[in-house]
Amino acid sequence: MAHEQSDPPVPSPLEPGARRDQGAASIDDLQRLWAPWRAGYLRGEDPVEGCPFCVLPERGDDEATLILARGEHAYVICNAYPYNPGHVMAVPYQHTDDLTALAPEVAAELWELGRTAVGVLRDRLHAAGVNLGMNLWRAGGAGIADHVHLHAVPRWGGDTNFVSVIGATRILPQSLDEVYAALRPGFDGA
Repeated sequence: MAHEQSDPPVPSPLEPGARRDQGAASIDDLQRLWAPWRAGYLRGEDPVEGCPFCVLPERGDDEATLILARGEHAYVICNAYPYNPGHVMAVPYQHTDDLTALAPEVAAELWELGRTAVGVLRDRLHAAGVNLGMNLWRAGGAGIADHVHLHAVPRWGGDTNFVSVIGATRILPQSLDEVYAALRPGFDGA
């Protein structure tokens, strides 16, 4: 689905030509990476009682809950613990861990929102690629195994580094608020 944009796209810090640190000359030249919103996640705290995919849409504050678009059967939300900036998910309102239990119209809207997300990530964040898929059940890698959801993870050349491999940490150059503000206009009419 093509979307007209009235706002200029927000350049991604990971696109070609973006500034890359060439190394620090001294300790004062080091880049500091801060991600304080991840502290609770790393401590194992869960600020949502119950299934987040069921609870968050019921709160009615899409900006606070990072919901980007709502459909009749499903919605799109920013991942609060993203793999990359712009990591979003299409989620059915129906609480189930069984993809085959979704009615055809629910599955169709879920897929259409995923397709829309791919276009928005390309247009608004200049993603050079997108990983689109589902992790079904705990053994399949699902972080929230009891509620199916479709991930759309934007990718750029050079977005992997040793910190992820050695430190089990992702470096995210944009805050969730910045990503939400960049993506939200792309979902108008979705």
